[in-house]
Amino acid sequence: MATWLNDVFTAPKPIIAMLHLEALPGDPGYNSQAGIRAVVDRAREELDALQTGGVDGVMISNEFSLPYLTKTEPITAISMARIIGELLPDLSIPYGVNVLWDGQASIDLAVATGAQWVREIFTGVYASDFGLWNTNVGEIARHRQRVGAGDVKMLFNIVPESAAYLAERDLRSIAQSTVFTASPDALCVSGLTAGAPTDTQALRIVKDVAGNTPVFVNTGVRPSNVAEQLSIADGAVMGTFFKEDGKFENRAKVERVQELVSAVKDFRATL
Repeated sequence: MATWLNDVFTAPKPIIAMLHLEALPGDPGYNSQAGIRAVVDRAREELDALQTGGVDGVMISNEFSLPYLTKTEPITAISMARIIGELLPDLSIPYGVNVLWDGQASIDLAVATGAQWVREIFTGVYASDFGLWNTNVGEIARHRQRVGAGDVKMLFNIVPESAAYLAERDLRSIAQSTVFTASPDALCVSGLTAGAPTDTQALRIVKDVAGNTPVFVNTGVRPSNVAEQLSIADGAVMGTFFKEDGKFENRAKVERVQELVSAVKDFRATL
């Protein structure tokens, strides 16, 4: 199936690695004594591990801005733009951005930094750990046009982490209507939290009704399940496995990246 993935990535079933930024100015966990220079230095170290390890793309997110806002403060995207600007000379693979959990800020950051895609919760209403979580995909789609981001791909996370859909609708219906009404550039299927396994049956349901819309497995990929997951999905977004000891809070290690990439290459050889 020919999609925009073929134009952006050099290999089939691309692996997009998450580059998790440390807490930023304004976040409860921000280390003001170390300052933003420490955030930049860690990001550069982890970017090197991910690229050296052989991933196909990278997505930069404010993963340690816990607890998340559904409408972020301006300082978050501003800080991310500064960090990404410093990383740009080192970026040698396609990249996207994600300002958790703010679709408009993600689009703005992509325009400012030249990112090729964003990932967000663009549709639905949820009961979440962050309170009642509402969206307005029509508003985001129009904002995308206003700021000249028509070429920025939008990855829709339709199984959001730490939240449940409020309406009594099954996953198949949600995926079908999302594709019809919102024209997503890709759908992402997640587990409960970062690093949590994605249910294979849920992945299969979404892929079944997605048509020509690419589907990404969005959490919990590891060497032991990557072949099974990629036999269904069109690619994977992952981050936790790449960290030392597979722990969310640790830094990405090149050896763990290479282990996963080796398993992916073995799978691709069977295609």
